[in-house]
Amino acid sequence: MPSDHPRQSEFSFRVNTRLTGSPGNGSSGDVGLGRTGTISTPHGEIQTPAFIAVGTKATVKAVLPESVRDLGAQAVLANAYHLYLQPGPEILDEAGGLGRFMNWSGPTFTDSGGFQVMSLGSGFKKVIEMSVASSAPPGADDAVAPGKERLAHVDEDGVWFTSHLNGDRHRFSPEISMNVQHQIGADIMFAFDELTTLQNSRGYQEESLERTRRWAERCVAEHFRLTDAREGKPYQALFGVIQGAQYEDLRRKACRDLGAMPFDGFGIGGALEKENLGTIVGWCSEELPENKPRHLLGISEPDDIFVSIEAGADTFDCVSPTRVARNSAFYTAEGRLNLSGAKYRRDWGPLQDGCDCYTCQNYSRAYIRHLYKAKELLSHTLISIHNERFVVRMVDDARKAIEDGTFWEFKAHTLGRYYGARV
Repeated sequence: MPSDHPRQSEFSFRVNTRLTGSPGNGSSGDVGLGRTGTISTPHGEIQTPAFIAVGTKATVKAVLPESVRDLGAQAVLANAYHLYLQPGPEILDEAGGLGRFMNWSGPTFTDSGGFQVMSLGSGFKKVIEMSVASSAPPGADDAVAPGKERLAHVDEDGVWFTSHLNGDRHRFSPEISMNVQHQIGADIMFAFDELTTLQNSRGYQEESLERTRRWAERCVAEHFRLTDAREGKPYQALFGVIQGAQYEDLRRKACRDLGAMPFDGFGIGGALEKENLGTIVGWCSEELPENKPRHLLGISEPDDIFVSIEAGADTFDCVSPTRVARNSAFYTAEGRLNLSGAKYRRDWGPLQDGCDCYTCQNYSRAYIRHLYKAKELLSHTLISIHNERFVVRMVDDARKAIEDGTFWEFKAHTLGRYYGARV
């Protein structure tokens, strides 16, 4: 296993403030796992906790990069699987990297492609529905969506998968993923891992975890080789990905194993149930190095964000704000609403009273509803801007609340309004 690379000093993370107190006693001096911090990359700093806008195919869907900057997003995350298939990583490399390709000057992330290889390869499309039975019998280790065929096959060296675009066959391995991500050129990238589901047996979870550990070692070695070979390029940080489903011993083992490797940070992913999210993130935060950032993959619901911040996560990403926007759903302090309702036909107010986003400063619910009903794509843009701003601002405000010692009060007020009697 190689030791630290000298260029890793070009990426750094420092902890600024510790979360103190507890839900029952906000004034307590107890120090928890939550914190604020600063991630420094070649393309700027990220103040954490922070919500990272998802730009899957080098675009936050329906939103100009300039608008993403104006709504306060500090960084964007693109998808290595999708960019590998189209337009191809060599195109982004020729363009000068992801940021230049999409006209985004701030920090960028790419995931490894492992999630999409497995989820799309299992017929689940965007996500793996952990609560829906697969076509496999109980206890089987081949989780596939009902009525679908497996399009991804794992072996020790990597994964064979079939493109969801045209049916072509492709190969991903730790080395290929590192090459693809180096060409894409993001500031932060993730090691190639195997995604499991809650339907997999304990035995398979153990086998998969060991495979992910071995792949992590190969990712680090190839990453350092490419860092030397691509001299003159900005340093790209590499995060290891923590798996282990809902097994405490496996999660902690993964954190210890990968935490001993020279990663720049860590992603927390894999199969888990919502009610166990905070507990699992907490296990990981207790084991992972304190001086390295922790990114939680695929989280954007307010209750999930708050529990994850408490448990020590530093950054988050999710496609949900723009995905629900395309179905006319918008966030408000009182919960998520849907513009398709007839009551908004003559509603001249903004999506959210007091919101500082471009949409709310300039457009009414009635107008945006008209656009949606008329199938005008501008509705997607306007609602997406608002939704992204809503989540970005909420996390920014949570960060400020940690800094000024009012986190618990802010959490209770925010979630109490958003979920009402449900909280």
